[in-house]
Amino acid sequence: MALKIKRPKGTQDILPADIPKWRTVENLSGVVAEQFGFREIRTPVFEDTGLFVRSVGDTSDVVTKEMYTVSSKGNDTFTLRPEGTAGVVRAMIENGLIHEGAPQKVYYIMPCYRHERPQAGRLREFHTFGAEMFGSSSPYADAEMILMAHTIFEKLGLGGFIELHINSIGCPECRAKYREALKAFFEPHRSELCPTCQERLDKNPLRLLDCKSPECKEIASGAPVMLDYLCSDCREHFEQLKDILTDYGVKFTVDPKIVRGLDYYTKTVFEFISNEIGAQGTVCGGGRYDNLVGELSGAGVPALGFGFGLERLILTLENHGAEFEEAPTCDIYLASVGEDSRRKCALLADQLRQSGFAAEFDLVGRGIKPQMKYADKIGAKYVCVIGSEELESLKAKIRNMSSGEETPIALDNFIDEFSEIADPDGGDTEPISHEELLRLLGAETESEKKE
Repeated sequence: MALKIKRPKGTQDILPADIPKWRTVENLSGVVAEQFGFREIRTPVFEDTGLFVRSVGDTSDVVTKEMYTVSSKGNDTFTLRPEGTAGVVRAMIENGLIHEGAPQKVYYIMPCYRHERPQAGRLREFHTFGAEMFGSSSPYADAEMILMAHTIFEKLGLGGFIELHINSIGCPECRAKYREALKAFFEPHRSELCPTCQERLDKNPLRLLDCKSPECKEIASGAPVMLDYLCSDCREHFEQLKDILTDYGVKFTVDPKIVRGLDYYTKTVFEFISNEIGAQGTVCGGGRYDNLVGELSGAGVPALGFGFGLERLILTLENHGAEFEEAPTCDIYLASVGEDSRRKCALLADQLRQSGFAAEFDLVGRGIKPQMKYADKIGAKYVCVIGSEELESLKAKIRNMSSGEETPIALDNFIDEFSEIADPDGGDTEPISHEELLRLLGAETESEKKE
């Protein structure tokens, strides 16, 4: 009995039919990032566990509940990255980029891993587009990051369906006072809080504002607001950010409830929110983390960034009927009749590919009719049948499968003549049916066989 193996829970197979959706988002996001001066960076899929504990925070849900951690033979512990920022910061420090001309701007597309309950747009293996900027403490840098994410969503056609929410969670100095105010507010409700929040109340009461428990959310609705505790510098930074975004024409909502789920954030935090995917409506999140580089290296370098999950974004795009890149198709299928013909088709296919065309020929020894069915199935734009007669005369015919137009072609000048015939960009007309395909090529159709 064959062993039945399924993909792990919380993962998905991205099949060829879905790849154009992913390429649409990945390619457009990368192009926009590079227009803003960002360069691509790639980091290992796993890092030393201490990196995430120190950067993400030992009281965060990511560290306490969601990380995939393994021990090596040398008793070192490594963790599959649960998010992109920490590894990128480590790479920037270790490779000395953090000390090059400021600002340093990088972007990435990477798989990440979190052990959590799978749901729509939220998987245990998920893919993230992220961008990080190092070396600027200016609110213009905050606005630049927000504008870049905003531009990506606008170009994807989601401008009218996603809202920008912003907040400031202050610096360590003013947040210390806010922490005390939160602790004083939640302490009388300790017994009503979920077990996790009871622990957070002593370690990091700010995390209570991010709890998804209905009971905790209800209590937190009356909690003090961080904006009321900002120091003068943090307040001025936030006010300038709002003015700059207004100058850009980027609409936003000040949302005091946004704190983000990772401990490294300071000052500006923001989210782009959609109501299209239920309770998990955050499509993109980010903010400033001015102290993280210093905590990992001792160098005081301000930094900020954002990230969005590709699965969730693609789901949002699908819900809005967005247009994606067209799937790649075959420019020409070379149908063969006999072994000598197939040999010629193989050589022509190689020459066509070297000239930039997508070309296919028979690889499994099919008869002419099955080859026609296959050409139809793969959406070949042109078909050329080569048999003994064509080999002897060195002449064949190219059939445009959209229009039905037939054009003579010389086998000894095939590439040049096909280049003049072909429309590399394809057409918008519907492909003909398999029945019509056989008829055009002079093969016997199913209906004709019955007759």
